[in-house]
Amino acid sequence: MTTFDDRENAFENKYAHDEEMKFRAQARCNKLLGLWAAEMLGKTGQEAQDYAITVVKADFEEAGHEDVVRKVAGDLGDKATADEIRGKMAELLLIAKEQLMKEA
Repeated sequence: MTTFDDRENAFENKYAHDEEMKFRAQARCNKLLGLWAAEMLGKTGQEAQDYAITVVKADFEEAGHEDVVRKVAGDLGDKATADEIRGKMAELLLIAKEQLMKEA
């Protein structure tokens, strides 16, 4: 194997790792968003955890994160606007990344 092949493999491995971390961070963010929304809906304990899982699953409906915003906005009704939800998602994504870095 040549040095070029080694560098190519290293780059591919780093890219795969980075993409996995992005996916994990977004999934964690969605769970945290689900827990935040569950609290606003008056859910606690296992009911809140179950709701958070439905928010995570909502992200698999289409590309991007608008499917999550739509789901949470629909569930919260007039308790939060779509823009407030997007803002909370941005805030929680930073927290999710920090949590994953501490776990690594």
